[in-house]
Amino acid sequence: MAKRMIIMLVLIGTLLGGIFGFKAFGVKMMKKGIAAQASPPQTVSIAQAMIKEWQPQMDVVGSLKASRGADITSEVTGVVSQIRFQSGKTVKAGTLLIEIDSRTDMARLQSLEAALELAQKTYSRNQEQFKEQAISQATLDANLTELKSTKAQVAEQQALLDKKNIRAPFDGRLGIRQVSPGQYLSPGMKIVTLQSLDTIFFDFTLPQQDISNIRIGQKITVKVDAFPGRIFTGTISAIEPKIEEKTRNVGIRAAIRNADQKLLPGMFATAHIATGQPQNLITVPQTAIVFNPYGNVVFVVEEDKKQTDSQGKPELKVMQKLVKTDFTRGSEIAILEGLQEGDTVVTSGQIKLQNGTRIIINNTIQPSDNPNPKLQDG
Repeated sequence: MAKRMIIMLVLIGTLLGGIFGFKAFGVKMMKKGIAAQASPPQTVSIAQAMIKEWQPQMDVVGSLKASRGADITSEVTGVVSQIRFQSGKTVKAGTLLIEIDSRTDMARLQSLEAALELAQKTYSRNQEQFKEQAISQATLDANLTELKSTKAQVAEQQALLDKKNIRAPFDGRLGIRQVSPGQYLSPGMKIVTLQSLDTIFFDFTLPQQDISNIRIGQKITVKVDAFPGRIFTGTISAIEPKIEEKTRNVGIRAAIRNADQKLLPGMFATAHIATGQPQNLITVPQTAIVFNPYGNVVFVVEEDKKQTDSQGKPELKVMQKLVKTDFTRGSEIAILEGLQEGDTVVTSGQIKLQNGTRIIINNTIQPSDNPNPKLQDG
């Protein structure tokens, strides 16, 4: 009985020893396999963090408006008898644009002018008779009232005739005419648009927290899609004296000189407004930043002192660092915390990286570090 127990214990020990030995051998072989199959170095491009002088600025969007602009309409009814302008031409204030048939009104004016002449003579004659006490004061007063009434009717009829000769209210460029000779006009019907383009307004809004950065006379640079690469300059000319309650925004207007009249009302525009004094900031290409909800990250390149390449040089690896970013300028971004001047950061290939990943540098394709980037063909 005792021998059987001893034999059983020996067999159990042998079995357990074999199991643990096989497991240890398997772990050893797995480690060797992982080491043999370690990921190769990842190819990335890099750039150095540099200190540059930056002018703080705000980027805004808005619309262009003419300094003076109006749709020319008729105040009275009538038939167009003459058109005195050509579409697209520049005109001076007071230039005759449209004549409306006024023959009936002219005849009435002549009738009223004749009545006025008679009323004037009657009043003058009765003044002399009143001195001789030939008529009463009441009769003379009635003559005077008739004279004043007739004068008012003549003035009213003359004003009506003037409205049938429609003139340009200010200097500007005409648009495309919307009426033709013989057409019947009703009050409010558009005839042509007139826009003064020598000075153009750029209207935009800002959140209330940015009001302290804006002042009258402040410089502004404006760009429009119609003229890529061209910069128009202007100054802040007006700030709304109240905040819009629904949006908590304030309206701002800038005046831009437009001597060549390239800018047109209704254009969408973007603008930069310089605020404060220039600052020296650490900058990197925007492509170096991995934006995350929990914080923005960069991969900083470091030498691995424990690993060397085939030439005996230390291998390169990357480490993640959280950074605090500020405003952008073109393809650059300012770094407030997390980097120092001279730090080398990865600018492309981050999707393959994690802490400690070995890298190979290839700067054949390098992202632009340009404050005013331009689209390149090809």
